[in-house]
Amino acid sequence: MKSAVSKLQAELSADPVFGPSQVQANQAGNLALVSVPINADPSSPPAYDAIRHLRSDLIPQAFAGVDAHVLVGGQTANAVDFFALTAHYTPIVLGFVLGLSFLLLMVVFRSVVVPLLGVLLNLLSAGAAYGILVFVNQHGHGASLFGFQRVATIEAWLPLFLFSVLFGLSMGYQACLLSRIKERYDQTGDNPGAVSWGLRSTGGIITGAALIMVAVFGGFALGKLVFLQEMGFGLAIAVLIDATLVRSILVPSAMKLLGKRNWYFPRWLEWLPKVQVEARHPGQTGDQPAPPRMLEPVP
Repeated sequence: MKSAVSKLQAELSADPVFGPSQVQANQAGNLALVSVPINADPSSPPAYDAIRHLRSDLIPQAFAGVDAHVLVGGQTANAVDFFALTAHYTPIVLGFVLGLSFLLLMVVFRSVVVPLLGVLLNLLSAGAAYGILVFVNQHGHGASLFGFQRVATIEAWLPLFLFSVLFGLSMGYQACLLSRIKERYDQTGDNPGAVSWGLRSTGGIITGAALIMVAVFGGFALGKLVFLQEMGFGLAIAVLIDATLVRSILVPSAMKLLGKRNWYFPRWLEWLPKVQVEARHPGQTGDQPAPPRMLEPVP
């Protein structure tokens, strides 16, 4: 193993990216720590490339045929591992969240169009939030207005974190709005009237809840730590866009244009369980429809 370590040190010294290396070994001679600095910013792309080169080329060449287990650690190596882990699991998380959201909305509202519309518009909210976050925090447009520090790159963990939190909040708003629309449509069969009723019934609740969330996330954005500024601003702007533009304009407009197609549900999916959104009336059991109720206009 000593010869392999010596060979590795020779390769490191011949590469200008790496600085002088030092070796510390235990008394048994079966464990060694090779410390080598990188001649670059530890959080820069050249440093990341150096770690990848060390792992894929230099170490395998030096330890070829040697029975040894080599690990690469340090700040830069941890960042490289985190990026790889995030890149691996991001598509899995996105697919799981989108698929489960679609399935739950489909079962509850007995429609394939409504959940598809909800998923697409939620993706629109997240995409808009990503764009504004990059525009302000990374490119610096209006950053001084908010008191933000301009950054070279957005925090690697933030996109997935923002997507997960926003999707949970927006699905709450979506279920609140759609439950009122579905309730009215089942009673009257009038799709435009049901959409109008649902928007009037829930608009104040959704707007109020969104303002509370914006205020909470805005508190994080006012902090001095860069990652808190990015997180707070990203979530605040995402919730604001979702509650105003998406939930109050795009969703009702799309549902009004689609008409009765909103409630399309193929027969081959009738085996799915029926979920009762509203509480049953006294004496109502099983699949019995709810008795008609007197509908009063919302002031």
